[in-house]
Amino acid sequence: MFEGKGRPLSESGLAQAAQTLGVERPVLWAVMTVETKGCGFLPDRRPLILFERHWFRKLTGGKFDAAVPDLSNPAAGGYGAAGANQHQRLERAIKLERKAALESTSWGLGQVMGFNAKAVEFADVEAMVKAMCDSEDDQFRGMVGFVQSNGLSKFLRSEDWSGFAKLYNGPEFQKNQYDTKLARAHARLKVGPLPDLRVRAAQMHLSFLGYDTGGVDGWFGEKSHRAVIKFQSSKGMASNGALDDATLAALETAAVG
Repeated sequence: MFEGKGRPLSESGLAQAAQTLGVERPVLWAVMTVETKGCGFLPDRRPLILFERHWFRKLTGGKFDAAVPDLSNPAAGGYGAAGANQHQRLERAIKLERKAALESTSWGLGQVMGFNAKAVEFADVEAMVKAMCDSEDDQFRGMVGFVQSNGLSKFLRSEDWSGFAKLYNGPEFQKNQYDTKLARAHARLKVGPLPDLRVRAAQMHLSFLGYDTGGVDGWFGEKSHRAVIKFQSSKGMASNGALDDATLAALETAAVG
């Protein structure tokens, strides 16, 4: 359930986000570095999610509290393991009430809650989920929509990280130093270089194929280099570890089709 194409963030997707928000690339990368998990998909091509039991409780009037307190509870938390476990929790909730379950889940790169679907310009939560399963461009579009609908773009344009973090992360943002982390990330990225989208796409495809790249971050480190060599070898290609056009095309074909 929810396995999609898993298309990586593209140049056009990043450019559209920058234009919509009226910010430079380092600002976007700073937000992605601090406020996201780095990649919007799990290695099995399902979108990254987090099921929120307190929202499921709110949206269903608490009628499932007694039967499934781990899925419906007035207290936030109780998440358990990340990754596939969150999909298992969501699937159980869907059997109880599908719309409320989807709306009680945060989706993709920016972890936008399903109940925000219309606010971030999707027709409904089903349309939002479908888009979140398809590509990181759509996931990022949802995140941009959330920033816009909550009046946060002005803080990004003025590089007011405290103002942004207070509204994006909540009034207790300083406990996790989100504003400080954003400021530091932006200062570093503004000097450059920026993460490489080609490297990032290759890392995503490699992770879908079961190779360990050390993460999806757009930086071509030793693990990514070794993973490329292993993939090239498996395809009978020149095993030089170079991310040339032929290797990238072969990766995309193997991972996404």
